[in-house]
Amino acid sequence: MTFQSPGAKLAISHMHDWLVILFLAAIDGGLNMIEPFHRYVGKDMMQDLMFPFQEDTIPMWGVPIISIIMPILIFISFYFVRRDIYDLHHATLGLLFSSIITGVITDAIKDAVGRPRPNFFQRCFPDRRPVFDKETGDVICTGIHLVIKEGYKSFPSGHTSWSFAGLNFLSWYLSGKIRVFDRRGHVGKLSIVLLPLLIAALVGVSRVDDYWHHWTDVLVGGLIGMIVSSTCYLLLFPFPTNPHGWAPHAFFYMLDSEEGQSSQGDSQIPSLMRIEHSLEMDQMENGRRFV
Repeated sequence: MTFQSPGAKLAISHMHDWLVILFLAAIDGGLNMIEPFHRYVGKDMMQDLMFPFQEDTIPMWGVPIISIIMPILIFISFYFVRRDIYDLHHATLGLLFSSIITGVITDAIKDAVGRPRPNFFQRCFPDRRPVFDKETGDVICTGIHLVIKEGYKSFPSGHTSWSFAGLNFLSWYLSGKIRVFDRRGHVGKLSIVLLPLLIAALVGVSRVDDYWHHWTDVLVGGLIGMIVSSTCYLLLFPFPTNPHGWAPHAFFYMLDSEEGQSSQGDSQIPSLMRIEHSLEMDQMENGRRFV
């Protein structure tokens, strides 16, 4: 089987990266199947764990829509404007890496810590009749096993870490594309870049309002998502303050490699248009410096 399109060839050249994503996804699935650590919960600890057990404002299936599908649609819209397959591929690859690495880290910590959720009492004792071990004083839950299992997964917040992983990556991406750091001080551009972070923050706030997480769970989850997504973005793209921050590192690597291949006529992606575009952007950046 042969793949002739530039996008297919680019994906094949990064096959190991896509396989790693599948491997990490399998690990994350396994982490969600194992039983988390059951931290000791005594009578004197129940006072802070008796909040109402209610439905999520934002269900778990809604998080990928907000943090993955929405950013990818924005990546595709930029592709239709600039026709840069490297940008689309690396942005999608970086976003998925950011999300799945964050998921593995978050779920691993959840299973290891085993912190009870604020609504743990109603999960453990749906009939509101608490039962404790006479010897250890630990709870003896009488509720549904899966509900109790999730009750020990409060720290850190998965909704928050996943939301910040995808939306913080999107903020980095937008800051490079619209040149928010072009030294001209456009507050409108900054507002566009900060909007995804606001959405992620509101997701985190909803977890506290729904009594599914303590505020510290949300804080740490947000930090995990932001650190991982920032690392993944800078692995593939220049810092937004860079004059070439609008394109991934691989774009300029491709330009250098095509110079040696152009005489043989086997370049995968037409380079002349790319080079002209790069020169045009350099001229625009140089012109701004003297305005």
